Amino acid sequence: MSITAVLAARPAARPATRPASGYALPARCAKLPAMAAVTLLPWLGVLAVCHETPWVVLDLVEFAALLTLDALLRRRDAGALWAGAAVALLLTGDALADIACAGPGTAMLAALVMACCVELPLAAVCLLLGREAALLRY
Repeated sequence: MSITAVLAARPAARPATRPASGYALPARCAKLPAMAAVTLLPWLGVLAVCHETPWVVLDLVEFAALLTLDALLRRRDAGALWAGAAVALLLTGDALADIACAGPGTAMLAALVMACCVELPLAAVCLLLGREAALLRY
C-alpha cells in the first residue's frame, strides 16, 4: 500500500477554530485569569496585614485556581473546563460570602459592587473560557 493511499484513507483533522454554536469570547479574554491573579496579590497583602486569615486562605485558593486555569488554557488542555468551573465556583462563593458578612451601609454597597462588577462577571468569563477550551479540544 502506498503512502498516498494511507494518507487518503486517514480522516481529516479538525481545524482548531471557534465553536460554531454558542457565543465565542474574543481571544484577548484568555488573558483575564492571569491578569486577575496578578491583581489579587495586593489585595492579599492588605488582608494579611489586617489579620483576615480566612479571607487570605480563600483568596490564595482563588489565586492558585486562576493560575491553573491560565496554564491549562495556554496548553489547550481539556481540563480547562473543570478548572474554569472551579474558579467560577470559588468566585461565586466568595461574592456570596462577602455579601453575607458585610455590615449595613457602605460595606454592603461595596460587597454588592464587587460581586456585580468584578467577581460574578469574571466567574462567567472563566466558565466560558473553560467551555471553549474543551470544545476546541474535542
